[in-house]
Amino acid sequence: MESEIAELEQQMASPGFWEDRQRSADVSRRLERSKSLLDRHDEMSEEMEEIDILHQMALDAGDEREMARLSSRASALEKALRAFRIELAFSGAYDLSDCYLSINAGAGGTDSQDWAQMLLRMYGRYCEQVGFKANLLEVSEGDEAGIRSATMEISGRYVYGTLKGEKGVHRLVRISPFDSAHRRHTSFAAVSVIPVTEEQELEIDPKDLRIDTYRSTGAGGQHVNVTDSAVRITHLPTKIVVSCQNERSQRQNKESAMRVLRARLGELLRQQEAKKLEELQGTLKDIEWGSQIRSYVLHPYQMVKDHRTGYETGNIDAVLDGDISAFIEAYIEENAGKDE
Repeated sequence: MESEIAELEQQMASPGFWEDRQRSADVSRRLERSKSLLDRHDEMSEEMEEIDILHQMALDAGDEREMARLSSRASALEKALRAFRIELAFSGAYDLSDCYLSINAGAGGTDSQDWAQMLLRMYGRYCEQVGFKANLLEVSEGDEAGIRSATMEISGRYVYGTLKGEKGVHRLVRISPFDSAHRRHTSFAAVSVIPVTEEQELEIDPKDLRIDTYRSTGAGGQHVNVTDSAVRITHLPTKIVVSCQNERSQRQNKESAMRVLRARLGELLRQQEAKKLEELQGTLKDIEWGSQIRSYVLHPYQMVKDHRTGYETGNIDAVLDGDISAFIEAYIEENAGKDE
């Protein structure tokens, strides 16, 4: 980290450095991150040395009270070190960015739409627990229950780096509350996570857009009104459609929808580049709807299992209530250093 800081500071001192806005912003962000990590490393090293010295003194003096106090400090340090290890794993180009998290109900009809709503609640509760800010941009209600789709804008420190491993198909197995015969059903929902990109990174020709307005729908709330304030934007060349209905005005909804569209187009470009690279390397893999990343089983037993890391827990109620940090951290640790 010290070597990286020295190198970045040397770059910032070079002639004409600040003329390239994107490069200067990227280097400044990397320098700030490296300095912050180094400061925390030094603070934790000092804390560890102090605990070690005081522990030896308390051991020699037989001071059990001091030993108990130091044990509490050691536990706090252990927790801080785990968080530090997780943060060191964030090395992707967009890991520091905010993100858009979208959920789409899959095969399974009403059960899958209900499952999509359960996932929306799970991610909302998770954001509350870890201090991320989640703003619901758009939700499409289900036919009988649940939702067909929803998009949240999530902001905070390392949001995209934290949540990018959640993208994929999530599978639920349970006794269906919508089946009068009480049979077991399997439902699917797809989660996508894309980084919020800077406006200057991608320019969109207004001629490529079709913008429609419509009346907000849903269960109500302070932002749902009787005017045509909701906005749907279609990018004609790619057929990507985004919508926003949760802001106070049509202008705000249009601005939010444009941010989501810009991010999705950026993600599409990155996927196309990655596909070209995989084809050149001969490692192109098909991603199928049925290839779920995580299973949530409520019947005949209770278990949540991530099929990539193997991490599992039987406390499914806690998971559905937003306690998914262990799954996220297991994925981050296993994929540390594997930049996108």
